[in-house]
Amino acid sequence: MLSSPRTPETGAAVGARRRIPVAVQAPDPISREGAVSQLRARPEVEVREELSAAVGTVALLIEDTLDEAALARLRRIVRSEGARAVLVVGTIRETELLDVIECGVGAIVWRREATAHRLVQAVLAAHRGDGDLPADLLGRLISQVGTMHRGAAGRPGAPSLGLAPREVDVLRLVAEGLDTGEIASKLSYSERTVKNVMHGLTTRLHLRNRAHAVAYALREGYI
Repeated sequence: MLSSPRTPETGAAVGARRRIPVAVQAPDPISREGAVSQLRARPEVEVREELSAAVGTVALLIEDTLDEAALARLRRIVRSEGARAVLVVGTIRETELLDVIECGVGAIVWRREATAHRLVQAVLAAHRGDGDLPADLLGRLISQVGTMHRGAAGRPGAPSLGLAPREVDVLRLVAEGLDTGEIASKLSYSERTVKNVMHGLTTRLHLRNRAHAVAYALREGYI
């Protein structure tokens, strides 16, 4: 889902499953140790010293601002190393937001809101392949891709996703912040069908997660 923060699963619920490995990367030791100390107390996650190739590993990256070097690190971690990513950042300019989503980052946390509770929310969302954006960023993303779409409207040779009607229906509800169960209930589908729809379109279009799929569909004018 692509949504404002939701209440994370309880420690008891997560404890019944494997803890999520998390590697923290930060530009300075104080920032890194601060995040590590918050995460170590949580039963849902297992803090790793370094990013590994283990399936399901989440990279938590801390940045004050984004520059080309930071974006390059994001791309390397998500595309080359195959990790799910959470970005903790101080500020994001309008021109950087879509770049971050298209790097494959579906979960973003403002540094000023980076409590242990909020970090775990984002880690759980990233691990599931969901999107988790602050409400103000979600609004900015929708506005940005809407502007891009209007500017491209009527342009000869404009690309088309070729989405099926039920893919559009599912993506609209994802964009509204509904989870898999809620989408299934709304559309009278099984949860398996919803998961298959999302898997099919993200695989076909080479999209990295739900947030990326929603951003792409918004930019093409489907939702």
